[in-house]
Amino acid sequence: MDCLKPEFKAEIRKIVGDGNFKDGEAISTIDHGVSPDNLGARAVVFPTTTDEVAAVVKCCRANGVPLVTHGGRTGLVGGAVSRPGELVLSTARLNRILQISPIERVAVVEAGVTLQALQAAAAEHRLETGIDLPSRGSATIGGMASTNAGGIAAFRFGVMRHRILGLEAVLADGSIYSDMTRVVKNATGYDLKHLFVGAEGTLGIVTRIAVKLEPQPAATATVLFGLPSVNAALAVVRRGLDAEYGQLRAAEAIWNSYFRLTSGHHAWSAMDYSPDHALNLLVSLGGPEEGALQSELERIYEDVIADHPDASAVIASSGAQEADLWRLREDTDLIYRKHANAPSYDVSVPLSEIGAYLDRCLADLRELDATLDPYVFGHLADGNLHIVLNAAGSDVSAEKAKAVETILYRDIVSIGGAFSAEHGIGIKRVGQLLDTSSPVKLALMHRVKDTLDADAVLNPGKVLRLRSF
Repeated sequence: MDCLKPEFKAEIRKIVGDGNFKDGEAISTIDHGVSPDNLGARAVVFPTTTDEVAAVVKCCRANGVPLVTHGGRTGLVGGAVSRPGELVLSTARLNRILQISPIERVAVVEAGVTLQALQAAAAEHRLETGIDLPSRGSATIGGMASTNAGGIAAFRFGVMRHRILGLEAVLADGSIYSDMTRVVKNATGYDLKHLFVGAEGTLGIVTRIAVKLEPQPAATATVLFGLPSVNAALAVVRRGLDAEYGQLRAAEAIWNSYFRLTSGHHAWSAMDYSPDHALNLLVSLGGPEEGALQSELERIYEDVIADHPDASAVIASSGAQEADLWRLREDTDLIYRKHANAPSYDVSVPLSEIGAYLDRCLADLRELDATLDPYVFGHLADGNLHIVLNAAGSDVSAEKAKAVETILYRDIVSIGGAFSAEHGIGIKRVGQLLDTSSPVKLALMHRVKDTLDADAVLNPGKVLRLRSF
């Protein structure tokens, strides 16, 4: 269904050129990403410059057309869903790496640059982004800024908010906020760029970002530990942080149900490594020399065996073996191929609370439905757990979904955690935001939204529900 007026579409084509606007049947040539509903608007514009973005925004505002911004369409909470009568703005053509300074250790990029493209460009200068995601090939820097992405290295280098030095965004009235600072120390008034980080395109459209980079280690070494408990895994994380040689780069936990799925699919096994450990922990160290890093991992393993004689370990001896180990953690698509649209949850739990939280939640889920054996994995060093039901979305009724959410979120605030660690709010988690936030926080969020986007032009209905005045 096409609800956009021909005159409006003609104006948009005039701004970006005929080839950079698609509607109708032409939409079928565009990858919708994780959900077909992302392209529900049936109209997509591809601006090439910030000025074109600003002109599109002004046109949308003048014509009362809501605008939904798309990056890599990898989000899992419906933040990119669009509807008939709206216009999708894709940042795919805003894909230039404008500058990389090895001296400053800063990259200036447009919003549509993928994480993988920036990682490759930074690596040429022996630098890295300080943030990494399994969806690195499609996730864009602008999208990651808009969702405040976290990922594998957050415990060491922070989430996206900590990686951004400067930012440019187009506001709902078409004006351009530009603060392309490239320095860490900046005490020049309100740090307004943080309004747009994590706002999911509801306050402005991010177009350029200055990203802080980190020195890339000369070598890495990776080990997979098989462990009996969360506490045992946390002790390994602490040993990694206290390593005599090298620095901890990753500590990714894979609970047994998910490990069985990925190891079975990839026919992975190793001598003397049991597939039945309660928890598998992927640990990576970085440093000057690979042999010394592997020796450090062996020392950690000796400590682990002293405490837990039944533990297992496999130390990767080549890049190929390292990739095989990482595939066990990162091939999450296997879940959704087995269970279409499986409900997924993304929580942050204080490290000291993880064991008790999971024990309670998993027991309550089994009591709710004896067939539930969720896939659990995540970034153990910062307490971010991903929990995916072993059920197709079509098999989970609205009533059961609500019961699952109650189990997972019931105590999350009281123990000092968060119901959304890195996936955001979108449309799927608005109810949880309302249920867990104080009235003062919600009122302030609405005041910010009303000030910057009183006409609800930008990504309406996401993060905050629309209000009638």
